[in-house]
Amino acid sequence: MISQTIRIEVLWWILTSLLTALVLLPIAVYAKSYPFWIPNVVYIFTFLTFTRFIFLMPYTFFAQLRRFKIILIFLCIPIAFFLIQELNTFQVYVDYNDTERLVGLLPYATMNAMREYVYNEYLLFGVGSIIATIVLPFRLVISIWRVRNTGKA
Repeated sequence: MISQTIRIEVLWWILTSLLTALVLLPIAVYAKSYPFWIPNVVYIFTFLTFTRFIFLMPYTFFAQLRRFKIILIFLCIPIAFFLIQELNTFQVYVDYNDTERLVGLLPYATMNAMREYVYNEYLLFGVGSIIATIVLPFRLVISIWRVRNTGKA
């Protein structure tokens, strides 16, 4: 059972990496001077992973590990602050800089399309990861309670 759970977890990490690459591919192709690579990858990974933990908790490798869940509950606090700070940094950058500094010098139609894509993608995964980070501790507390009282995550 443990071996199968670890295989599923590795598969999920591969799928998360693949989806991250697919989402960031247009930015890599068109926006050579994009300054928010690391926060963007963190947002996508956090959103996909924490959302998966929220909805598929019984199938995770740590479904029965109470200490890991408690550590993750307390780790969500600084993670949430970091995610909010990076979203604020992005918003300030977009407000005070022009489009060319965000996506580079491109033809007008491509530049507008890329600006919209970058802004919407960053906002989607940024806000989604913040919400998932806030909801996850509550789900973990429910899971700890269920494991303690019923034996199921």
